[in-house]
Formats: sequence, structure tokens, C-alpha cells
Amino acid sequence: MTDTIYEGERLDNVNENLRLIQKINGLTFGTDAYLLAAFIRPSKHSRAAELGSGTGIISLLCAARDKFDKIYAAEVQSEFADLCQRNADLNDLKEKIIPICADVRELRSENLGGELDAVFSNPPYMRTDSGKRNEHDAKFIARHEVCGGIGDFCAAAARLLRYGGIFYCVYRPDRMTDLFSALRENKLEPKRMTFVCADAETEPSMILVESKKGASTGLKFTPPLLLHTSDGDKSGNRTLTKEAERIYANCSFEEFER
Repeated sequence: MTDTIYEGERLDNVNENLRLIQKINGLTFGTDAYLLAAFIRPSKHSRAAELGSGTGIISLLCAARDKFDKIYAAEVQSEFADLCQRNADLNDLKEKIIPICADVRELRSENLGGELDAVFSNPPYMRTDSGKRNEHDAKFIARHEVCGGIGDFCAAAARLLRYGGIFYCVYRPDRMTDLFSALRENKLEPKRMTFVCADAETEPSMILVESKKGASTGLKFTPPLLLHTSDGDKSGNRTLTKEAERIYANCSFEEFER
């Protein structure tokens, strides 16, 4: 186990008692990553893959909760694939997480020892011609569809999954039609979905979607997840709703969906 921190990096203590090395000029751990990890259902003795793992935080959270027996963390940027390996080593999770430097557009199930039970991803959600160009390439690649769009990520998930396997994804509501079109095109049928809102007065900021390879139609909407109560103190601090508190405490949506 190593806790070596290179120039341009920092070490943070995050959820599930994990220690996370992050690049100062890279994308850092956020709400979308944690909620996707919580949205993923446990499937012990199963094999899974993360597409576009970055620091590896979603794989780390899933491994810490024993949601899968083995997770292949695929990342196109070599410096982040190395960072994912260091984070797995740092948290004694190298037996569960296998980082792979790979382009999702070229990834095949035979590269991972056969078809998988689950795939999950927090894919880039901005077109290359949208948004302000970030001065740091790592952030731009993570946010924009430079190394594959949502169609490429859905196609990769379909290639990797066994029949009946599950694909979990977090995405932006304004691109929901693009996501659903890509899922259907790759025979991944949406089965469960949650809208996430900052509070009761704001529109959704993200969607969480669970799709099943080869399934029939039929989509279940959970209640919208409100992260904060509408009241805040004078300093601007927000209070988590009871539903959000339970999800953060358990890294699970199970009680929320009952």
C-alpha cells in the first residue's frame, strides 16, 4: 500500500472511509459519482466494469460495499488509469479492482475474460462544441465527448454484458432523449430511473438510469430524490433531506425506493 502524492495531486478522506488521491486540475469527487454508486444494486459474486473510471471513485465505493466480486475499471487517460491503481492499492482494494487503460470504443468482453454481469458509467455529458473549453485537457476529456459519445458508451456496455446484464448510468436531464435513443439502439432497455433535484423548488440536475440487456419494455420511476430541504441558514449551508441522509449513510437506494 502506498500514499505517495505527486505534484499537482491531493489526498482527501471521502465517504465509506476511503482515502482518495485526486488531481488538482482534474475532475474531483462529486455528488453524481456517489449517487451512481448508491444507485447500483449489490450483486455479490458477480463481475462488473466501469467505463471511464477517472480516479476510480465509483469502483472504490462499490468495492468498499462489496457490491461486486471483481470490477474492471476502464480509463482512456493513462495518468488516470495509473491513479485508479494507486487508489485501489491505497485502500487495500487491489484484489477487487483491476484498472485498465483502454478506449471504451475498442473494449470487448474477451479483453475482460468474458461477458460481465454489470457495467456502470458516469460518461462525458457535453458535446465537444458545447461549453467553454477548459484549459486543462484532463477536465475537458472527462466532461466532453472527445473519446466517445453516449452512443459509444452504450455500445460498449452492450458488448461487455451478458444477456440480462445491467447497465447503470448517471446523465444530464437535458440529454435524456440522447441517452434513451442510444440505449434502445443497443438493446439496453431502461427499467428503473430516478430524477435528482437540489430541492423541491429546482428542476432535476441529473438522472440515474438502470437498463437491462435484452429486456422487454417497462420503466419504473422512483420518487424524485430531493437532496436538500428548501430552508437554509444565513451562511448558505443546506440541510440534507432524510432520504438523502439514508442514501449517504448506506450507499444504497434500497430504503428510499420502498
